[in-house]
Amino acid sequence: MHDTSKQYDAVIGPCRDLFTKKMKDYGSAWRILRLPSLTDQIFIKAQRIRSLQENAERRIDEDEVAEFIGIINYSVMALIQIDMGIAKEPDLDVQEAVRLYDEKVALTKSLMEDKNHDYGEAWRDMRVSSLTDLILQKILRVKQIEDNQGKTLVSEGIDANYQDMINYAVFALIHLKAFESEA
Repeated sequence: MHDTSKQYDAVIGPCRDLFTKKMKDYGSAWRILRLPSLTDQIFIKAQRIRSLQENAERRIDEDEVAEFIGIINYSVMALIQIDMGIAKEPDLDVQEAVRLYDEKVALTKSLMEDKNHDYGEAWRDMRVSSLTDLILQKILRVKQIEDNQGKTLVSEGIDANYQDMINYAVFALIHLKAFESEA
């Protein structure tokens, strides 16, 4: 039996650490970003992953791992922005930003655990390329919802799509054995 919860935490730990270090370096400058800007940043990361998966030649010495981490962190930022709104200037200190990060990750992990129970860990049989495609699909859905000024007829909201992107990126990093659980 796989211990998805521990693997999830093992992936989130380095993502959270990077978020914290960047908060110390740059402050909360990201708080001025509108949701479409964050969505576009996630899109760029996912497109690069797909390009890395499809092309043999790499001109930048970074692999998929850094890009999946970026998807996780930008998605968490988007979830914070949804709740707090867009700031006119940086307004969070490191401690508060990390608290909000942890809050959003905890909610997203809980969603993963519920879905994982119902789907029977089906993601374990998926390819990283499929997870990448699902992230891209979620991004395109978010872009369409943004273009519709947030209005949907029957679809889940933007926040659920960001949460799914986080969870798919975590699954991909587990598959890639990017961060092994110590347990």
